[in-house]
Amino acid sequence: QVQLAESGGGLVQVGGSLRLSCTVSGSPRSILTIANMHWYRQTPGTQRDLVASISRLGSKYYADSVKGRFTISKDNTRNTVYLQMTNLRPEDTAAYFCKLEMQANNIWGQGTQVTVSA
Repeated sequence: QVQLAESGGGLVQVGGSLRLSCTVSGSPRSILTIANMHWYRQTPGTQRDLVASISRLGSKYYADSVKGRFTISKDNTRNTVYLQMTNLRPEDTAAYFCKLEMQANNIWGQGTQVTVSA
């Protein structure tokens, strides 16, 4: 069974940086070469919003709110996707979730909390 595990969240001051990781387990090696990967974030009482995506071929997408500050990348050999977050702002505070998208199937991780303090 394919599972996703996020890590790397925590408490950081405004202007600081964090790197989130999302590791896929229970799957064939190099699943990231056939799956699209996404990072979403959600605050209590709101919908889950797309932050960044990386396609199976490596094309990248960023929400306007994080362009120039966040970088998505992946290591196909480690089945891991990363979200490097810099110049963090209080409005980046949220639970961050990783999603694997493959052949119309979506698999979510449990999320990791990011809190940016002023």
